[in-house]
Amino acid sequence: MPRQILKSTKLYTPKFRYSQCVKTGPWYTMSGMVALDPATGHIVMTGPGGEARQILHLMQLALPDWGLTLSDLASARIYTTRLDQFSEINKAWEEVFVAGVEPPARTSVGVAALPLGATVEIEFSFYRED
Repeated sequence: MPRQILKSTKLYTPKFRYSQCVKTGPWYTMSGMVALDPATGHIVMTGPGGEARQILHLMQLALPDWGLTLSDLASARIYTTRLDQFSEINKAWEEVFVAGVEPPARTSVGVAALPLGATVEIEFSFYRED
């Protein structure tokens, strides 16, 4: 099964050499995202909760371009330099995954540093059979 590189015009152009999303069979792997403003490509430094909110917003903006929905989201991996403020990340998460919206599997990891000085990075994996 060939690998497909997917792009969304609603997201910022990657600052480094990587693909926004790669489709392999029914699996879609979205690169880790930090809270960039799609218009400027600059990071939105609003703390862990605000950054998580921006990342989740960006993810949702891109889904229609790839024929995906939140119900296709299989897993999310959250990386943060601020585990002491993880409750703020959870608040942003729960604004998206409200009652009636099944959340994906999730892993959360504390790290020493993230690209561009971000406090949060999230990567997403989706599963959708065509």
